[in-house]
Amino acid sequence: MDGRAGGVKLTEIRIKLIRGKVDKLRAFASVTIDHCLVIRDLKLIEGASGMFMAMPSRRLCDRCNSCGGKNHLRARHCNDCGERLEDFRGHSDDRGRPRLYADIAHPINQSGRKLVQDQVIAAYLKEVERSKSEGYKATTFEDLDYEAYDEV
Repeated sequence: MDGRAGGVKLTEIRIKLIRGKVDKLRAFASVTIDHCLVIRDLKLIEGASGMFMAMPSRRLCDRCNSCGGKNHLRARHCNDCGERLEDFRGHSDDRGRPRLYADIAHPINQSGRKLVQDQVIAAYLKEVERSKSEGYKATTFEDLDYEAYDEV
């Protein structure tokens, strides 16, 4: 596979391995598309049925009825005024679970997701092998704060 889908090519994939397997997060990834667009904060997660890629996302919030302050959907009290917030304020997903996050960037269809995910996972596996060699230098992400994950 040459990395193309509808004329789009992944021209760079950077992987930041997460040391210590405290949870299912194994790495962060950054992909560059056609040397002109970067998508950061992809997460590689070890799931029950194998490795998968999670797209960058943001927490969904709503507003307090009393003061208008912005609060995460799991918050029980307003961050600004302390007022008690209603339970179950957000929308549910297809499985009936509360939807707490929204993707910032994502593939439009399954074939696009597979194209990106397959290449990112292949780059992850190469980085894992590279990390076993003598004198390994981890990929740097100077502009992001992934070092917090290295303290595990």
